[in-house]
Amino acid sequence: MSSRTRGAGALVALVALFTAGHLAPYLLPTVVGRLSAGLGLTPARAGLVGSVLLLGSSCAGFALAARGERIGPRRAARAGLLAMVVGYGSAAATGTVPLVVAGAVLGGLGSGTATAVAAAGIAGRRDPHRAATLGLLSVSAAAGALYLTLPHLGGGHAPPLVAIACAAVLVWPATGRLPGGTRARAGAGAAQVTGPLPHRRAGIVLAGGILCWSLAQNALWGVSGRIGLTQAGLSEVTVGAVLAAALGAGLAGVTAAGALGSRLGRAVPIGAGTVLIADCVLLSSSAGGLASFATGEVLWNALYPVVLSYLLGLAASLDPRGRWAVLVGSASSLGVACGPVTGSLLSEGVGYPGMGAVLCALLLLVAAPMTAVARHAAGRPLVPGSVRRRGGAPAAVLAGNASGTPALVPQMGAPEQPVAAIRVPVTRHRLTRAAVGLAGVRGRE
Repeated sequence: MSSRTRGAGALVALVALFTAGHLAPYLLPTVVGRLSAGLGLTPARAGLVGSVLLLGSSCAGFALAARGERIGPRRAARAGLLAMVVGYGSAAATGTVPLVVAGAVLGGLGSGTATAVAAAGIAGRRDPHRAATLGLLSVSAAAGALYLTLPHLGGGHAPPLVAIACAAVLVWPATGRLPGGTRARAGAGAAQVTGPLPHRRAGIVLAGGILCWSLAQNALWGVSGRIGLTQAGLSEVTVGAVLAAALGAGLAGVTAAGALGSRLGRAVPIGAGTVLIADCVLLSSSAGGLASFATGEVLWNALYPVVLSYLLGLAASLDPRGRWAVLVGSASSLGVACGPVTGSLLSEGVGYPGMGAVLCALLLLVAAPMTAVARHAAGRPLVPGSVRRRGGAPAAVLAGNASGTPALVPQMGAPEQPVAAIRVPVTRHRLTRAAVGLAGVRGRE
């Protein structure tokens, strides 16, 4: 089997794991709604169960950030998928609230494990942005299909949980294409097996920024239905149609992100996209009719996956081993878990327009540091001295735009290696022969 075939197989496995791991957060609105209706829970308690599920997912990601290589991708992925099947399956099979909560937590741990393995693998790809875009496209399509199918499968809390468990079962065969354990790599890869976490300051800033970024997104998403029903005065059918159109716009956004690629770099999509999302949040939260509500929701959901794909690609570029990708993804899951609770509290305290103003300000606040990380921490050129010795300014441009720069290439700001003078002994005999040869050449001229 050629290396290209093996690479394509690994990419398929990573995209499948990414889809299975992110399916629970994507289906969280219907999971929470069915928990409330099927088990007689209040909306606040049902939302708390969903938040606990996502907290388990983020905790698994944080725990595996430094231990994933010891376990091995295939073993960790299968452990996560098994936890998903057992956890979500047991939660769907019972109507006892404590058992449902325990199953949701176990399933969340499995989802986080699968997501962590996928994030680490995507970070090691030659083009992590393309791989992340394929994963977002896959999970968006799967979630959209389930949103259309689940209403026809009866009520209760079981159908969405069973769907997530079945997705884990379907993904299991693809894990055979993942590496079975950790193997030391030759050349540049050997230095990546051990070593400190690179770009600590940039990674911490990015993780904190994406936590607040995801919190703001899901704070609005958790109350979007209520905004449409109560403030915009729309019917439940109309609100459902608007949200379905928003999911379709999300698919279009993911496709556009894949087509755009790295033409604009990462800073422009992250910074400008976050500012536009903040405007959409403000528009949706203050909507008083169908036009403003639909415009805000559709544009917001079209921009959200675009910016997210670049954020995931930026996290992957900070560490080829994928540790920052896992940590940043876990921070995003933590923001997703806290989002619905934050949205409910803000909407009850200051109303929907006030909530939108607070979330808009939060997004504008985190846009600047995340854009700064994208500008200064990813794709940096070589050290000035080495650029002069190896090709000048064109080499710096090439190094800054390369998508798969090896980890051993020195980064801007790193101490330049001192140039040591090496004495080469030259004997008088060799020097005399060289002079005679040179004189012979001049004589023939």
